[in-house]
Amino acid sequence: MSVKRVKPVPCDLDIAQSAIVKPISEITKKFGISDSDLVHYGNYKGKIKLSALKKESKHKAKYIDVTAITPTPLGEGKTTTTVGLTDGIAKLGKKAACAIRQPSMGPTFGIKGGAAGGGYSQIVPMEDFNLHLTGDLHAITAAHNLCAAAIDARLHHESRWSDSFFEKQGMTKLNIEPTSITWNRVVDINDRSLRNITIGKGGLQDGPVREAHFDITVASELMAILALTTDLKDMRERIGKIVVAMDKNNNPITTEDIGVAGAMTVLMKDTLEPNIMQTMEENLAFVHAGPFANIAHGNSSIIADKIASQYCDYLVTESGFAADIGMEKFFDIKCRQSGLTPDAIVLVATVRALKMHGGGPTVTPGRDLNPVYKEENLELLAEGCKNMVAHINIAKKFGIPVVVAINQFYTDTANELELVKRLAKEAGAFDAAVTNHWAEGGDGAVDLAKAVIKACESEKDFKFLYPLNISVKEKIEILAREVYGADGVEYTSEALTKIELYEKLGYGDFPICMAKSHLSLSHDPKLKNVPKGFIFPITDIRASVGAGFLYPLAGDVRTMPGLSSRPAYINIDIDTNTGKITGLF
Repeated sequence: MSVKRVKPVPCDLDIAQSAIVKPISEITKKFGISDSDLVHYGNYKGKIKLSALKKESKHKAKYIDVTAITPTPLGEGKTTTTVGLTDGIAKLGKKAACAIRQPSMGPTFGIKGGAAGGGYSQIVPMEDFNLHLTGDLHAITAAHNLCAAAIDARLHHESRWSDSFFEKQGMTKLNIEPTSITWNRVVDINDRSLRNITIGKGGLQDGPVREAHFDITVASELMAILALTTDLKDMRERIGKIVVAMDKNNNPITTEDIGVAGAMTVLMKDTLEPNIMQTMEENLAFVHAGPFANIAHGNSSIIADKIASQYCDYLVTESGFAADIGMEKFFDIKCRQSGLTPDAIVLVATVRALKMHGGGPTVTPGRDLNPVYKEENLELLAEGCKNMVAHINIAKKFGIPVVVAINQFYTDTANELELVKRLAKEAGAFDAAVTNHWAEGGDGAVDLAKAVIKACESEKDFKFLYPLNISVKEKIEILAREVYGADGVEYTSEALTKIELYEKLGYGDFPICMAKSHLSLSHDPKLKNVPKGFIFPITDIRASVGAGFLYPLAGDVRTMPGLSSRPAYINIDIDTNTGKITGLF
């Protein structure tokens, strides 16, 4: 192990900075990855070339997805569990790797903080992981905003010049309808003031004036494409299919029509290679792509999974938010496109979150927890376990065995942990294990690892939740009933009009990527536990044609987060004598 464990457990950054991080080439060598397939970004991180994906390799790792119950705003330790489980499996003599998303710097500087795991189950160097890494997010930002600039340049010139002028340029006038433009600009920072803006103000050379918007970079369709693509050719084709607006006759206008798809791909080409780092216990970590799990599908890249599965016995990946969002999209979107099928699901639960679902007080980031979360309360916990049971049932619909990982906090009592284990097994979980990887690293996840290995060897009958050849409304309604527990679906007239248009344009066979709250099984974040008797509202629906899915919007889903009154960046600084970063968590 590369770090000495101490008690009480220090803060995440102190632990990470105390670790002895080995050169990344030593880690890849252990896994049989040739140094010729490695691109170094300094000593401790790098990229894996696509040449590492051996077309004739028959080796396929056992494939495990880590998901969770409906979380509190604090999160329930899903990434920490992913890393801890990877190290726990390695403790049992197996070759294990993890594949997770690259975090956005928006949450890192906002409330949530970094996403490298926590305690003694982290990916290191933690500072690199949570900040620029190898620059993928910057490349996506540049490519996305190049397209936005190209759209506005085309609007400007088409308003001034005739058809014959464009013909002389070897171009066709597109007649873009300005109000139909769906391609916003992006920045990888939480900035609520950019959600709704007016651009083009000034003189004639600065226009046309129109209302526009910003999203956070990880909500970009380019990010979703990176996560779902398989090679450079596929990425170029997908980028060319992106629909950015409609013309005045309601025909789609793509990046290919604008003439910017090739340049966007050029800016994105290096992002195709997965980033690699290491866990604190010197196991390989693939860190690639970071799509949001509400507006996109919330899973790391297919490319990383395919490469990693050739070099390890067990590959542990993670899907965003809970089983009703990230895990469902892992199955119905990512697995459809990758051809990889999972062997087990790990459902992370905490006593804290289950008590909240049982009726406990609001959990608010930055504020002390109510005493009810620090004292034994079996009645509250038992009621909240209904949320865990609902998530177990969602996972079972896909025919994959579910192991519940009870992420232990020091305030949890033996009676509480035993109650969660018992109720999980009674609900049909393959097994349930208390795990203490935050304080004990891989040693604290050995029981979980044993249960997961057994689950991987058990019988499974993997199936998708819905076929692609049914109508868009049928797919939405299956999700609403079978996953969210709604009594029905209500559509706005705008949503119905768009569904009709998308089916007419040939997008009706796309899978559904529902954009909804992650804080409830329903669309309403205030509805905790297992809501019943509600109608699921579809307020709008949009097409990510390059990524290959439709995303309906259920209620108010923000694609640009805001900063709190006391953001995390207030604590972040650097020691100018040593260059050591402080305050990052």
